[in-house]
Formats: sequence, C-alpha cells, structure tokens
Amino acid sequence: MVQGQAVLEITIAGLARAGGVGVETVRYYQRRGLLQTPARPGPAGYGGGIRHYGADDLRQLRFIRSAQVAGFTLEQIAELIALDATDDRPRAQTLAQERIKALDAKIAELQAARRLLARLAETCRAGSAGPCPILSAFEHQAAEP
Repeated sequence: MVQGQAVLEITIAGLARAGGVGVETVRYYQRRGLLQTPARPGPAGYGGGIRHYGADDLRQLRFIRSAQVAGFTLEQIAELIALDATDDRPRAQTLAQERIKALDAKIAELQAARRLLARLAETCRAGSAGPCPILSAFEHQAAEP
C-alpha cells in the first residue's frame, strides 16, 4: 500500500466505473499527469501484474471530473492539483474568479441567443405569409462573411 493511500484495491476498470468515466479517460489523465499510474505488483508475471488503485486515486479522479464540470480546462486542473500541494489559496482563488468571469460571459451570450430565438419564435406563426423568420434569420447569418 502507498503511504497515505486509504485501503481500496480496485483495477483501472473499477476506478473508471466508480469515477463515471471510461478506462481510456483514466489512461488519458495519467498521460497528462493528472492521475498517478501505480506500479505493477511483484516481479513480472507474479500476481497477474495488474495495477491497483486506492481511495486517493478515486478522490483525485472525482476532483478532476468536478473541476471539468465547473468548466476548468485540464491545464487549469493540473495547476489546481499542484496548488493543493503548496496551499496557494490566492492563486486558486484567482483561477476560480477567472472561471466565474468566463462563465458570466457565456451566460450572457446564451441569454442573448435565447432572447433572439424567443423573438423569432414569436414572429413565426403557422399560417402567416412569407418566409419563416427563423429560417430567414439563420440564412442571413450564414451568408455574412
């Protein structure tokens, strides 16, 4: 058992399943340095050489997924993981504030798109004469350089 690692012996498939991702996603996170790759146990061939993951690995995987849901990039997640080791709260707060600004901008963009679509839907009534304003609006946007 790795020092500090809680007792939980699961394979990569079990880790992926528990974390709600695929095995290839776990491997990708390992290649990116976001998750550790445990050593194969024993000499070659002994014990099947199957890597086992612990509770800390599962916590790390869940952290990565939660940070992604919050909109952090993998690069930012790597930085957050590194910051955890240094307890650099000001930098973590800065990253969170930057993410909030980006989310606010995306929310404003989505609200503007919703308002436009609502107006178009209101003007597009069944049986009205002329081309559908929704289709016309999208045709005009597609034609702009």
